[in-house]
Amino acid sequence: MSNAIARRLGVIESKGSMRFADIANVLEVRPETVSRWNNGKAFPHPKTEKQLLELSYIIEQLSELYEPTEARLWMFSRQRLLNNQIPAELIQQDRIDEVLQVVHQLRDGVFL
Repeated sequence: MSNAIARRLGVIESKGSMRFADIANVLEVRPETVSRWNNGKAFPHPKTEKQLLELSYIIEQLSELYEPTEARLWMFSRQRLLNNQIPAELIQQDRIDEVLQVVHQLRDGVFL
């Protein structure tokens, strides 16, 4: 039986084409830690869990716009609508709302 964290990791993997190493990079943990979360042998600290849940939500939103590999590239590429910043790095800096705002603009077809 998989746990809720494992299900979220599965969403990030399948819809965002992100490997455990990618997820670990965004969340600033080791890939082995992500693997333990996936196996239910450990659970993220509250701050990291929040970032993981937000990452999962962002990937779900991006999946409405992009194929999984494109969503992954979007996360790790500079984005003009984010003032040429990289979404994954903004998530690391707890600037998730900025990323979400742009994802919603893209999804809704609104470009300011």
